[in-house]
Amino acid sequence: MMPLAILSSLFLILSFPNFNLSFCAFIAFVPLFFAIQNIPPKKAFFISYITGFIFYIGTLYWLYHVTIIGLIILCLYLALYFGIFGYIFSLHASRFTLHAARCTLCAMPLVWIILEYIKSHLFTGFGWALLGYSQYKNLPLIQIADFSGAYGVSFVVMLVNILVWKLLAGTRDKGQGTGGKLKPMHGFSFSLSLVPCLSSLVVIIFFTYGYGYFRLSEKMLFKNAMKVSVIQGNIPQELKWDPDVQDMIMEKYIALTRMSALDKPDLIIWPETSFPGFFEIDKEITDRVLGLANDIEIPILTGVNTEEDERYFNSAVLISDKGKVLDKYNKIHLVPFGEYVPFSGRFPALHKLVLGELGEFTPGKDFKIFKLQVAGSRPQVEFGTLICFEDLFSEISRKFVRNGAKFLIVITNDAWYGRSGAAYQHAACSVFRAIENRVPVVRCANTGYSCFIDSRGRIYDSVQDKKSHLFVTGYKTSTIYIP
Repeated sequence: MMPLAILSSLFLILSFPNFNLSFCAFIAFVPLFFAIQNIPPKKAFFISYITGFIFYIGTLYWLYHVTIIGLIILCLYLALYFGIFGYIFSLHASRFTLHAARCTLCAMPLVWIILEYIKSHLFTGFGWALLGYSQYKNLPLIQIADFSGAYGVSFVVMLVNILVWKLLAGTRDKGQGTGGKLKPMHGFSFSLSLVPCLSSLVVIIFFTYGYGYFRLSEKMLFKNAMKVSVIQGNIPQELKWDPDVQDMIMEKYIALTRMSALDKPDLIIWPETSFPGFFEIDKEITDRVLGLANDIEIPILTGVNTEEDERYFNSAVLISDKGKVLDKYNKIHLVPFGEYVPFSGRFPALHKLVLGELGEFTPGKDFKIFKLQVAGSRPQVEFGTLICFEDLFSEISRKFVRNGAKFLIVITNDAWYGRSGAAYQHAACSVFRAIENRVPVVRCANTGYSCFIDSRGRIYDSVQDKKSHLFVTGYKTSTIYIP
């Protein structure tokens, strides 16, 4: 049984970046289902738990660059959702009748996406590596995300897994002398028992892909076109806050910005915390950025740290083409144990253990909509900015769009995670946010994956060299089409 569980883990790992063998996701759970179909629920929980732990270790391994202990603890927690799923599956499988088998077709995928939803929201939420995200390059399939979210795609993928397992294992009604146990069926009776399952799958797959191709074939209508440049500074993580290299960081960003300005973009974007200090407090470098925007006569959106009433914020600041601060957004969803320590108010020692002498960030409260006047556009173009991993949370993006954002910008710093699949796994979330809200998404990272995503989830431009998007210094100017 354990080799089958490990095989499921490997299939799942291969489904996600950097491997990108997304088709593996459609059969990844089949070995696990065979391993747990006829065993007690408690044992099924344990085997499924091991499957989940191996999968998360193999997918989130890049976290060791930040914390090995944190990686292990996180994976031990996330694997619980696999264990619960396996427990419920085993309970259901042990009671299979022909009728129950038909119900399972939708019941178990529904259980899976409920667990994904809980995982994405409980304890501040961690919606990384949802099953549906493995399909971020499968554009026809994932178009259903505009009404179902990523969970709908996860449902379809799990549905296929269930059916493949049924096709291989077969079911028998308890009332046909089986004593309630699963047994293989052959020939005509086996085929008849699976007709409802096959019919349901055909309908769902036909609808999913039919809807997807319909949306992809629609003529793209847009009210405005806007040229945007993203700057990828590629500053090593160990140097970002070193005061001795502050001038070097500024010179690199200024040089890249001046080069991108030759493309005459309507907006230039710097990534998260690209400003090497505290904005407005460190007056000299603040004036350099303001003066740069005024000199090139192009607005700049930059990631900065800010301080207000002895509170620290991870912020995005929009600077006008005249070198004036237009507006500021403070990050709302902070990274636990990275930007703040949960319960540190009650347990001050916990803060010191995790963050040492570093101060905590304060979460913002306002879903700030930036407004920018673009040449030839009336009225102003409105957009929302997501910082770091805020694009994992679909409700944050949805709130920005409901507040009037016509496109979304993600500024992030994925340099923490080395040359791994982390940046691409992160970008997969942005693909879904674009489809869910039918708006373009522009990603600007300190180092990869800086790219442009249209409202159909297609990545069509990026900062890259011949080999990679990661650890590349450069910029990219492209046009986004605003609905």
